Amino acid sequence: MPSVEQIERRALLLGGMALLAGCASKQPYAVPAPTIVSMQAWGGVAIANPGPAQTLTHITLHHQGETWNPARDPAEYLPKLQTWSRQTKHWADIPYHYVIAPDGRIYAARPEGVAGDTNTEYDPRGHLLIMLLGNFEEVEPTPQALAATAELMAWSAQRLGLGVEKIATHKDHSKQTVCPGKNLYRYVQSGWLKRAVQARMDGQALPPVL
Repeated sequence: MPSVEQIERRALLLGGMALLAGCASKQPYAVPAPTIVSMQAWGGVAIANPGPAQTLTHITLHHQGETWNPARDPAEYLPKLQTWSRQTKHWADIPYHYVIAPDGRIYAARPEGVAGDTNTEYDPRGHLLIMLLGNFEEVEPTPQALAATAELMAWSAQRLGLGVEKIATHKDHSKQTVCPGKNLYRYVQSGWLKRAVQARMDGQALPPVL
């Protein structure tokens, strides 16, 4: 018969193996993909030849910088923005990859693999560009838009393998702009946005919007 010492040693070994198995079986939280209105759904025209895809290393927040009528349908606005971007600015597409409306709806714009464009001096290559409709020098972002921004950034950061330290704004990369506007930038300065993104990446609820 095994000795008491052998039995205790075996019990410790089995307990350790069970603990390791439990740790191994625990899967990291997967941030659910937010609902995104596709370019096809809002009537956009896809880029015919997008070329080689960029590697995304940053997530950068913008605002539209224009007064936005909440009653306006983004699906009516976005095709006009696309036409202006291509025909007037001679850009490949809308300069941003995602556009967020005040009601929290998220719209796909330029394909993620295609580098964005800007009127300022910073190089947007490698940046996932997210733009909120409105001029946040003048108005406050809605709680719905803030929540959608955090959800989109959390989902994007997780699948791209980026940490919240890679989240910034247009004005953090450029001295030529106030974008994304003082009322939206406040949520970045206070740390709320990064806390919200990290909370969603950890499977937790968003912190209260102050």
